[in-house]
Amino acid sequence: MHHTRIFRNLMGTLLILGVMSACKEQQKTGSDFDRTNMLTIYADQLIIPAYNTLQTRVNALQVAWTGFEINPNTASLQTVQIAWKQAFLAWQNVNAYNFGPAGEAGLQKSLVEEIGTFPVDTSQIAAYILADDLTLNNAERDTRGFLALDYLLFHASDQLINEAPRRAYSGAVIQHLKSKIDAVVTGWAGYRASFIAANGTDAGSSTSLLYNEFVRSFENIKNYKVGLPAGKRPGQTMPEPMRTEAFYSGYSLEALKEHLNAIRHIYDGNTSGGAVTPGFKAYLNSVVGGPELISATEAQWLFVKVALDAVPVDKPLSQLMQEEHLSIDALHTELQKHTRFFKSDLSSLLGIAITFSSSDGD
Repeated sequence: MHHTRIFRNLMGTLLILGVMSACKEQQKTGSDFDRTNMLTIYADQLIIPAYNTLQTRVNALQVAWTGFEINPNTASLQTVQIAWKQAFLAWQNVNAYNFGPAGEAGLQKSLVEEIGTFPVDTSQIAAYILADDLTLNNAERDTRGFLALDYLLFHASDQLINEAPRRAYSGAVIQHLKSKIDAVVTGWAGYRASFIAANGTDAGSSTSLLYNEFVRSFENIKNYKVGLPAGKRPGQTMPEPMRTEAFYSGYSLEALKEHLNAIRHIYDGNTSGGAVTPGFKAYLNSVVGGPELISATEAQWLFVKVALDAVPVDKPLSQLMQEEHLSIDALHTELQKHTRFFKSDLSSLLGIAITFSSSDGD
């Protein structure tokens, strides 16, 4: 009887230790974190609403364009320009969701490449206008999309008002833009369930797809929206301001701020209504070392925010690039410092591999 009691006590102790060990392991790996819930929230409260907003604004752009075609004048063109700006800012909020229906399929490139490529090839655009080629069935993705419209709508506006071929090409670009976005919105209706179901952390999982595009989108800000026009990329010896996104409209800084704000919302899990829901930040908080990394990330993000707020708003961003303004250098430096927190450190703690090719060097 005495030996039986000792045996039971021993087994009870081992069971408690086993449970404690399992709990500790869960905390270490985040295996108790509900990724299904996280992916559901991302799909229903961030991704799909952002695409729906973009679709609504592009539809408004097309309506404005139809009015301009009927009566092409300065006032109707200004209506189109305003509608373009609203759609372009909405585009910044889906830039990081470049996977699934917005990813590469066959020979078709991703949505970012199809409608977000910059700088634009103005000479090739002129050649297509001259040839009356409205097919857009080519590999010249720098002749269409949002930034082609930035050039067509805001540069030499008198030509757009007076020249029918230029209007015809611009209308084709708007229709192409709409068709691509409509396809992605429709695609998400069917993709949503499989997105939520693929709740692992392997290379093909939705967590991995979302995380990698989130990091790539952040790096695109640093490398191509700031670094390239500022002359900071490898091989550059001077600024190249004409490579600034939205060079012709001058809405570059507004777009940059909107894009960075969207990146932060993805990290936090912020919905369009401002509610904070389980996202990468909450996921990170569930693993050992996560709270410390969150604190370090928040501290560095504050430096990014201070640097961004210090960029003057009374000059076009492209002009600041040309002047090699100190605020641009500071912003690029802080973005560069922040890369490790979103990229190597976060992926290491969550066990999510970086699957996209990056020449950034962190």
